Amino acid sequence: MRKTTRRALIATAVVAATAALTLTGCAKGGGTGGTGTSGGQLVMWTHNAGNKAELGAIEKIVADFNASQSKYKVKVQAFPQDSYNQSVTAAAASKKLPCILDIDGPNVPNWAWAGYLAPLTGMDSTLSKFLPSTVGKYDGKTYSYGFYDVALTMMSRTSTLKEAGIRIPTIDQPWTKSEFQDALDKLKASGKFAYPADFATGLTGEWWPYAYSPLLQSAGGDLIDRDGYKTADGVLNGPDAIAWAKWFRGLVTNGDISAKSGSDPVADFVNGKTGILYDGGWAAEQVRAQFKDDALFLPSVDLGRGPKIGGASWQWGVSKTCSDQAGAAAYMKFAAADKYVAQVAKATGTIPTTEAAAAMVPGYGPGGDNAIFREFSKKFAEVRPVTPGYPFIATTFTKAAQDIINGADPKSTLDQAVKDIDANQKSNNYFK
Repeated sequence: MRKTTRRALIATAVVAATAALTLTGCAKGGGTGGTGTSGGQLVMWTHNAGNKAELGAIEKIVADFNASQSKYKVKVQAFPQDSYNQSVTAAAASKKLPCILDIDGPNVPNWAWAGYLAPLTGMDSTLSKFLPSTVGKYDGKTYSYGFYDVALTMMSRTSTLKEAGIRIPTIDQPWTKSEFQDALDKLKASGKFAYPADFATGLTGEWWPYAYSPLLQSAGGDLIDRDGYKTADGVLNGPDAIAWAKWFRGLVTNGDISAKSGSDPVADFVNGKTGILYDGGWAAEQVRAQFKDDALFLPSVDLGRGPKIGGASWQWGVSKTCSDQAGAAAYMKFAAADKYVAQVAKATGTIPTTEAAAAMVPGYGPGGDNAIFREFSKKFAEVRPVTPGYPFIATTFTKAAQDIINGADPKSTLDQAVKDIDANQKSNNYFK
């Protein structure tokens, strides 16, 4: 995946907090005052102003749609990523949303609840072929779909693991918690690395819940009880969660990872500073360029409940205030074709969401170099909590995890996070 996509992921928690309308006491932004049209055109907004490859792929879909019929015309307006979500929330407040817009996957429940989005209808058959993590749902309705997903992976080298006497894990037999610790101990004993592993702890924002809550879930905890989304008590501060927090902090205490790694963990890995890198499949191109056939892309560690990785990336939806719902729906159905899924996934270097599209993208077909990432996503992806309160949950978890890795008491820190999350859910009447 290109760095612009990584930046999109990292920025989510900050801008999502804005998208949450500060959550407490916010009013839904529905109504019919907006149009999303301009001079007979369907206006589309995207965050891709700084990403020429992805923007170009989207513009090609729009051009094909516009040429395919004469009734509707879509007009693309691209925004800088850093200001995109603020632009959306401001437009929603004044009921001037565009007809079609992209949304970061974890924000879909919040934007649907706030009245920004209209449900997508008549697409069940098409979307049943998409990876589940790429279809945005809330309260029993579908609101968005994405052309791609991304996958977390443990990266290393065949030569590194063999020289240290470490078993190479597979999808069916990932490293257990004890095996992973044994691998770290052996790499440390080799004296070849500044740290045995790099968990990219120097990154910020949404990276923290995206990367580290799956490890919490693998250990048996979670960010909130998904049965009703009313409380985090018992799942974010229960025995399994506390054990995860102690393990996470222990990686730093033992000298296995840095509490704050460098700003470019991929560069550090390819330059030999670390033996294992926990990062995204977007690094594959750079890692393969350096290590060729020696490069390994491995499943995440199993901390007790099987490996877990984050799911959901940028997706597309229709605004509730669009005055031409039929036109917007026509575009959404047109754009969901396999060839367009392949087109966008190829441009971004990401996982195509359908099997047919994967066969069209070099490396993602059966036996391809990148097919492993689609397998990880299919088997291990866990979407972030499907609640409008997610933006608050994300920032609360991020602060707690950062405090813990820097030495805060795990139990008291997680207890406070639970109190904060529960208070926010309750103050919003559990987003009913």
